[in-house]
Amino acid sequence: MMQLVPEIVAFAAELVAVRRDIHAHPEIGFTETRTAAIVATALNDWGVEVHAGIGGTGVVGVIRGNRPGRRIGLRADMDALPMQETTGLAYASTHPGAFHGCGHDGHTAMLLAAARYLSASRRFAGEVVLIFQPAEEGLGGAVAMLRDGLFERFPCDEIYGLHNWPNAPLGQITLKHGAAMAASDNFDIVVRGKGAHGAEPQNSADPIMAATAIAQGLQTIVSRNVGPLRSATVSVTQFHAGSAYNVIPESAHLAGTIRTFDPVVRELIAERMRQIASSVAEGYGTTAEVTVRNLFQVLYNSEAQSEAAMDVARLLVGPELAKFETQPVGGSEDFADMLQYVPGAYLFLGQGPGPSLHNPRYDFNDDALPIGASLYARIAEARG
Repeated sequence: MMQLVPEIVAFAAELVAVRRDIHAHPEIGFTETRTAAIVATALNDWGVEVHAGIGGTGVVGVIRGNRPGRRIGLRADMDALPMQETTGLAYASTHPGAFHGCGHDGHTAMLLAAARYLSASRRFAGEVVLIFQPAEEGLGGAVAMLRDGLFERFPCDEIYGLHNWPNAPLGQITLKHGAAMAASDNFDIVVRGKGAHGAEPQNSADPIMAATAIAQGLQTIVSRNVGPLRSATVSVTQFHAGSAYNVIPESAHLAGTIRTFDPVVRELIAERMRQIASSVAEGYGTTAEVTVRNLFQVLYNSEAQSEAAMDVARLLVGPELAKFETQPVGGSEDFADMLQYVPGAYLFLGQGPGPSLHNPRYDFNDDALPIGASLYARIAEARG
């Protein structure tokens, strides 16, 4: 039986209303002005010290406990995805092309609920630093807050975050020691050749043929250059070329993602991409320009904080639902940037069956709200 915070359970209906309101009004990274205002107003109403505009649209709240102790950071992300929702829900997105398809509306609501409880009770040592982060979805919101002096202005001894996880049992809480989520890089390859009439290919240096060969060649990097005991992924996810049926174009554009868990492998893949693209393009009489952009670091969970968070999770949901994972997740998360500066842990909270993250039919399970809020609150109380 779950041992949730009674006070949080008591206002669960209000928590659901907040979550659904945010869901209906999604905002893409660095435009979360309405969401940030909701957060700041609620925190202020509950007597929390509020600091807005951190890293653009980020909000930080500070709650002081009833005795000296550690400074514990709790982080939630606020941004939506640039995609169309197809759920048909009564509270579906009212903003075309914007959708809370990753559950950040739920994360924000959970941290707000924890803040309400912690501010009212103050039954903890030290300080709780509430970090409501913008722009997690590949736009660098964590880095923006760090550059704005997040940990200089609001020092933390430890920091914790969580993410909902569809199709895991409701209330299941997991994490992995060490490297838990992949580093993520985006790449673009522009192949330039010589255009011609589609009926006269002999007069061209065809960038489409070169780009196709490059795309195939990239798939050999992991299988032939990365050791079999190391994990990595190279995926070509975009191919753009041409605009007419009878014209061989001047250029072609490939794009995609790289996921790694090892900095040596990360650099190896980037270098091999440049070598393959350049040599293959030359063989077709074309040229290739490769750009690799580092997005997220490997997310490392610190051992002490991982053990502490799991101790809390076991008390909250029971040992049958709280467990350590043995395998990392191939997805990426910019909470990793914060963990470069402060030790901490990132947990996954099961929310039961349903469409996966980033699916146009996804919706956050409101039954998970008091569980996640209680987890945030109990970590603050246990670690202060």
